[in-house]
Amino acid sequence: MSEENKTKKEKPVKVKPAKRRRVRGEANTERANAIRDFFKSLIAPVIFLGLIGIGVFLIIHFVNPEKEKVQIIPYGYEGGEDPIVMESNDILFTMDPLTTHFTVTKKSTGKVWSSYIENAESDSRALSEEKNRMMSNLLLTYTIKSGLETIYDTKSFSVDNSIYEIKQEGDTVKVFYTLGKVEREYIIPKVKRVSEMDALREKMEKNKASLVKDMYKKYDIKKLKKGDDKEALLEKYPIFETEPIYVLKDNAREDRKQVIEEALEEAGYTYEEYQADKELDQSEGDEENELFNVEMDFRLEGDDLVVELPFDSMEYDPEAPITMITPLPYFGAGSKNEEGFMLVPEGGGGIIEYNNGKTAQNNYYANMYGWDFCMRRKYVIHNTRAYFNVFGHSSGEGSFICILEDGSSYGSVKALVNGKQNDYNFVNVDYTMIPKQEFDISNMSSSAVYSFLPSLPAGEKIVQRYRFLDSTDYVDMAYAYRDYLENTYGEYMSLNTDDQAPVEVEILGAVDKVQQVLGVPVSLPVKLTSFKEAKDMIAEMDSSGIGKLSVKYSGWCNGGVNQKILTKVKPVMSLGNEKDIVDLASAADSSSVNLYMNGITQYEHRSNIFNGFLSYRDAARFLTKERAELFNYSHVTYAAREGFKSYYLLHNSLAKTMADNLVAAAKTYGTGVSFEDLGMDVSSDFYRKDSHSREDTKKQHVELLKSLDDKRVMINMGNDYAVPFVDMVTNMDLKGSEYTIIDKNVPFYQIAVHGYIDYTGEPINICGDDQEQLLRSAEYGAGLSFTLMKESSFVLQKTLYSEYYGCEYAAWKDRMTDMCKRYNNELGHCFNQEMTDHEVLSDYVRCTTYADGTRVYTNYSFTEDYVAEDGTTVPARDYTVVR
Repeated sequence: MSEENKTKKEKPVKVKPAKRRRVRGEANTERANAIRDFFKSLIAPVIFLGLIGIGVFLIIHFVNPEKEKVQIIPYGYEGGEDPIVMESNDILFTMDPLTTHFTVTKKSTGKVWSSYIENAESDSRALSEEKNRMMSNLLLTYTIKSGLETIYDTKSFSVDNSIYEIKQEGDTVKVFYTLGKVEREYIIPKVKRVSEMDALREKMEKNKASLVKDMYKKYDIKKLKKGDDKEALLEKYPIFETEPIYVLKDNAREDRKQVIEEALEEAGYTYEEYQADKELDQSEGDEENELFNVEMDFRLEGDDLVVELPFDSMEYDPEAPITMITPLPYFGAGSKNEEGFMLVPEGGGGIIEYNNGKTAQNNYYANMYGWDFCMRRKYVIHNTRAYFNVFGHSSGEGSFICILEDGSSYGSVKALVNGKQNDYNFVNVDYTMIPKQEFDISNMSSSAVYSFLPSLPAGEKIVQRYRFLDSTDYVDMAYAYRDYLENTYGEYMSLNTDDQAPVEVEILGAVDKVQQVLGVPVSLPVKLTSFKEAKDMIAEMDSSGIGKLSVKYSGWCNGGVNQKILTKVKPVMSLGNEKDIVDLASAADSSSVNLYMNGITQYEHRSNIFNGFLSYRDAARFLTKERAELFNYSHVTYAAREGFKSYYLLHNSLAKTMADNLVAAAKTYGTGVSFEDLGMDVSSDFYRKDSHSREDTKKQHVELLKSLDDKRVMINMGNDYAVPFVDMVTNMDLKGSEYTIIDKNVPFYQIAVHGYIDYTGEPINICGDDQEQLLRSAEYGAGLSFTLMKESSFVLQKTLYSEYYGCEYAAWKDRMTDMCKRYNNELGHCFNQEMTDHEVLSDYVRCTTYADGTRVYTNYSFTEDYVAEDGTTVPARDYTVVR
């Protein structure tokens, strides 16, 4: 074959296999890549699932580990029956050791105050549980994880079972209560060999031997009856396998157990045999009831009775924490046959007459110092607040005041009249011990789950001081409180030397308003009063002779009235520069006008990372460890208001830094410092690594105010612990809420502090009723307050600041001047004096008297003039001063 033919016959047979290998190789590569991509796609889900698994493991094993039942060892009373007595010059304290009931006798009058209701058993309205509480020195509430609350009282859950102890150490009587459902232990065997029990029965009287036989059931493994569970019996009583036994019936009554105990003892049954028989019983004991140990100390300090409950001596199971304690719930309670009244800390003071018949009205209830903002709430119907720490009783030939000292911030004062729960009128304090908060798991479960504070704050205690008087007058009760304040605060409580009425004017600097910037809506500060305008306003007001003028400048920095966080204090640019502030301060100082730069230190508004605020880092924490996000609430729906941004409560240590920053800024400008919130609001902080109790925060505020002794300080509202350390209190709640159960409002707190501290009520021009506020100020010895701005009210349109519509300076200038000049001319001389008397002359007329004899009549009637006994005519809706 020719080469040419050979070439023609040769076919490229090797070409196709090569191509197939390349295709196969490419396919293998693609498959490998696909597999690799598949496994790559699994990496993120695997890691995510792994993290979830780790989280679940940590939660199960570390966050909520299995906890052993805390063993509470109960106390036991083994003392005598002789009364326990303590005595001072004018007070006799006598306690019955068998009941722990006590009385306090005022020697000068013979008036006796009891810690309990002697005739509780015959009360016509009280249920049996309430009768026990009426005879108790303490009520304790505990709560389990589901939120179920149970109340124990010291009578039925401690004293009746003799599980308490009394020790007298010097001038102190200490009572140690164990509260719980503790059954008496009878020395009778639950299980006993038949041979041994029959031998004992032979030694008993016939009727007792028969009773013992009736109370026990006989079991013999060889003669089991229908229904007997052999395996269960063997598990509970192993001895049953070899010997017949007697087992005590479950329905054995207490009285019969006592008879059996006596019969066995007479037959020679010993405690050692009882202990040996207990070894025969391998059944699990009945479910243990919760037990609590609480120490209650009583001591006399001078003629005061001081009651203390130390937290460190309280014992409880964390699975059932103590959530509330009420000491001496019925001390001094007035019966339906007595005349008298209760004093409650509503506004300046509220009087609830005994047996006033207002049983259809709500009980009185007020949180000390208002709401703890580290406790989350979804709805707000009414904010209750008491800013001073006193309640009291007055009846017969005397009265007493109870002053809440340590632990006051945990308290809530409540009062009920005859006909509500029982036939008595009483006032007491509920203290929140271990706070609780519900988790929001509504999307996952219909059951409620609660978070609790892990433990009570270490080293803290509840202290109540009772001071007893010969008088039944609330004015004398206020004197007693004033004496207490003077003794407690010393040089911080000294009389003023002023001879002019204090006038406080809040000048509004700027507010935030949404404005268009290049077509984009942006929230920017809007000027209401510039620094130069404020300077001119102060000069004009001071020259008019309106009185002792103090000016609070609000909304001057960090965005305006709704102020951003004070990490850096920056004046609002539209108001002027720092030189303008210095000029303003200098002008005020030269005119002897006290200028205060106002700021918010416990909250942030509209702040972000650019202002130095990170909510995850800087916000306080609820008990649930969520950030303490707060809302404004609607008066209509009671829910969070639409259109208002939420804001945050600051972490405790950060709030202190903000206060220091505000103080430093005020020092730079040479002005006083005004705190918008400190001295009014006091809140906990459950930040995991730096937790603070409410009482701890209160003490921090006191220390801060003490450290500013060389500076002028102004606060709002004026909680009692803050007032001695400041120069002026504004927005003091003079009247309080309109509780129908309260029969009349009186200036109890103002009688105690007048002449020692300058204070004002709400701003007259924006309070809703300017004439009523003026009269209230005259009755309560308060200065006058106004909130003003230079700009027209129209600038506030399309903002959230409608409450300032009545603040235009031009509209109020003349009326304010006339009002203040008259007030100062007639009342200015009283502000360095103590109040010496206050009288309710009629439903509408009051009379306040001062140390120099000046009388101030106020007539709240809209239509009728009033003619006093001295011939003074007081026009309707006006006040008259008689010197």
